[in-house]
Amino acid sequence: MGGVYSEYLSSSKVREHYNYTKESPDTKDTPSRQVASALIILLCCAIVVENLLVLIAVARNSKFHSAMYLFLGNLAASDLLAGVAFIANTLLSGSVTLGLTPVQWFAREGSAFITLSASVFSLLAIAIERHVAIAKVKLYGSDKSCRMLLLIAASWLISLVLGGLPILGWNCLGHLEACSTVLPLYAKPYVLCVVTIFSVILSAIVALYIRIYCVVRSSQADVAAPQTLALLKTVTIVLGVFIFCWLPAFSILLLDYACPVRTCPMLYQAHYFFAFATLNSLLNPVIYTWRSRDLRREVLRPLQCWRQAAGMQGRRDRTPGHHLLPLRSSSSLEKGMHVPTSPTFLEGNTIM
Repeated sequence: MGGVYSEYLSSSKVREHYNYTKESPDTKDTPSRQVASALIILLCCAIVVENLLVLIAVARNSKFHSAMYLFLGNLAASDLLAGVAFIANTLLSGSVTLGLTPVQWFAREGSAFITLSASVFSLLAIAIERHVAIAKVKLYGSDKSCRMLLLIAASWLISLVLGGLPILGWNCLGHLEACSTVLPLYAKPYVLCVVTIFSVILSAIVALYIRIYCVVRSSQADVAAPQTLALLKTVTIVLGVFIFCWLPAFSILLLDYACPVRTCPMLYQAHYFFAFATLNSLLNPVIYTWRSRDLRREVLRPLQCWRQAAGMQGRRDRTPGHHLLPLRSSSSLEKGMHVPTSPTFLEGNTIM
């Protein structure tokens, strides 16, 4: 075991594994690759900004401090960190890859696995919360806030452990024949284990939502209220988008487990499948704000404040120019300088 850990700082191990699993490691920074990397980084920056606005909205408004919105905030946090992880992954890819040590490579890939795990567990927590709310089961009790926070903390702890298993020793260093083609330092059994866990959890979530819909259809009017059904529809859309975006990536990882080394050329295009999966983190905040008018107002509030501040600053910058006019007309202009502070202007920009 000590020999394996001593290889974590070797600068030649990553190159050795890529040469073994790939016919010719495609790590050159061609113009097309640079353009693709720039687009991915821009996409990830949008992911970070969108999810940050959702987190600010949930934190600043007490209306969103219910269990449902706290779990949505946790999902937004995992999406935000996923955007950061994908930016780091992109910057450390290409020609940089072969210069990484194994511990750096594990940190690069493990961060993405951790945020993915957190997203899956957040979806599970949301499904459990919806089932609790619909079935009128008092699961949390009087100290529900504490238990919700413990559940969120537990989901992140499990995600850290699951994503950190390779750096703790479950990898293929010293066992090239057991290496994944898509992730050349990961052992195939580990990749299969992670995909299986995620698939089981997602299947359980789907089954839970089916049960919830059955309860709603056979329940009284108070359970099937329009607001309840709208919220249930929102989280169902979130789940559907997650499965749609990540199913191709999960499929390519299963194919990776089944294919011997260098026998499935499709595996060399796996980065396109993972790039498609990043769209999930971009679409989630759009779904929240599209489906919830109150959340949409709160999310757009910082942008409105910024627009108002920018407009007022622009008018201040233009004001000195008016003093260059003849003195006889300056008094009439000064009387008209109160336009920016008129009630009509302010109300039109603060009320939605």
